[in-house]
Amino acid sequence: MISQTLKPIKGNQIKISVYAAIVVFLAYTMIFGFRKSFTVATFDGLEVWGYSYKTILVIAQVLGYMLAKFYGIKYIAELKRSGRGIIILSMAGIAWLSWLGFALVPAPYNIIFLFINGFPLGMLWGVVFSYVEGRRGTDFIGAALAVSFIFASGFVRTAGGWLMLEFGVSEFWVPFFTAFLFAGPLLVFVALMEKIPAPDTKDELARMKRTSMDKNDRKKFIKQFLPGLIACILIYVFATIFRDIRDNFGAEMWKEMGYFNQPALFSKTETPISIAILILIGSMVMIKNSYKAFMYAHLFIAIGFIVAGLSTFLFLRSFLEPIFWMTLVGLGLYMVYIPFNSVFFERFIATFKFTGNVGFLIYLADSFGYIGSIGVLFSKEIFKIQLSWINFFSNSVIALSIVGLILTAFSAWYFTRKLNKIKA
Repeated sequence: MISQTLKPIKGNQIKISVYAAIVVFLAYTMIFGFRKSFTVATFDGLEVWGYSYKTILVIAQVLGYMLAKFYGIKYIAELKRSGRGIIILSMAGIAWLSWLGFALVPAPYNIIFLFINGFPLGMLWGVVFSYVEGRRGTDFIGAALAVSFIFASGFVRTAGGWLMLEFGVSEFWVPFFTAFLFAGPLLVFVALMEKIPAPDTKDELARMKRTSMDKNDRKKFIKQFLPGLIACILIYVFATIFRDIRDNFGAEMWKEMGYFNQPALFSKTETPISIAILILIGSMVMIKNSYKAFMYAHLFIAIGFIVAGLSTFLFLRSFLEPIFWMTLVGLGLYMVYIPFNSVFFERFIATFKFTGNVGFLIYLADSFGYIGSIGVLFSKEIFKIQLSWINFFSNSVIALSIVGLILTAFSAWYFTRKLNKIKA
C-alpha cells in the first residue's frame, strides 16, 4: 500500500500546512484533467434525438457525478484513513478508460461513457479533503484545495484547446490525451499526499477530532440542524447550477460574445479568480474563534451573491466588457461555492463541537446541488427554452442572487440562535 511505504513529513504547523496546501492543490488539479477537457469542444451541428449533443454529454457526466454524491454521503462519511491513495488512482484510472471508450465508440452510443466518467470522479473530492480536515491550518489548506478546481477548470480546458489547435486532436480524442498529460503527475502528487501527517492533539482541541459517521450519527446531525442545513443546501444548489453552466458552457458563451478559438481565455479569467479566492478564504486561518469564522463565511457568501448579481446587471447594460464580466461573475459565484468546499462546514463542526467529518456535509450539499444543475439543463433542452446561453445565464444569476442573499441571512440568524440556545 502507498501509505505503508511513505513516512509522514515532520515539522511545525506552518510547514505542514504549506506542504499540504501545495500538494492537495496540485493533486486535485491533476484529477480535473480526467474530467473537464471535453467542455472546450462545442461539437457544433451534432444533435441526439433533437437535442444538443454536448448538452446531453454534460447531463450524462453530471448524472454520474450526482449519483456519486448521493452514494458518497455514506461512503465518505464512513471513509477510513487507510487505502486512500489506491482509491484515488483506481477511480482516476476508470475515468481515463471511459475517455478511451468515448473516443472509440461512435456517437451517440458513446454518451454512456460520460456517465461512467462522472461517477468515480465524483467520489474523489471527499477522499482528497479527508487528508486535510480537522487542522488549525485547514482554512488555508482547504482554500488551496478548493481553488484548485477554479484554476484547473481553466488550465485543463486550455490544455485541451492547445491539443486541438496545435496537434489537430479531434474533439472526441481530446479528453483521453488531456488525461494522459495529467496521469504521471497525479501518481507523484498522490504519493506526496500520503506523506501528510494526521492532525495532532492541538488540532483536535481546536477543531474537534474527525471520525467516521455511521447511519445513526448522520441522522442525529441532520435532525439537530435541519432548518439551517436546508438553507445552506439551497444556497449551494444555486451556486452549483451557475458554476456548472459557466464551467461547462463557457466555450459557447465566449463564442456568442465574439471570441473564437482563444483557449487561453479560460486561464486568463480563472487564474486571477483562483488567486483572489485563495487570499480571501485562506486568510480566515487567522481567525481562531470558529463561530466568528463561521459568520465571516456567511458574509463572504453574501458578498459573492452581490458581486455576481451586480456585475451581471452592469454587463447587461453594457457597462462591463465581456472579459471583465466573465471574471467578476466567476469570482462572485466562486465566493459562494468555495466556502462550502473548504471553511464553511469545517468551522460549522468546530463551532458546535459535533464529532464527525466534513466530507459527509459536503456530499450532502453536493448531491442536491447536482440535482439542481441537471434540472436546469433538462429544462433548457427538453422544454426547448429558446434563449442563448448568455441570456439564460445572466438573467438567472440576477434573480437567484437576490434569493441567495435572503437565504444566507436566514442561515446566519438560525445558526446564531441555535448556538445561543445550546449555551443557555
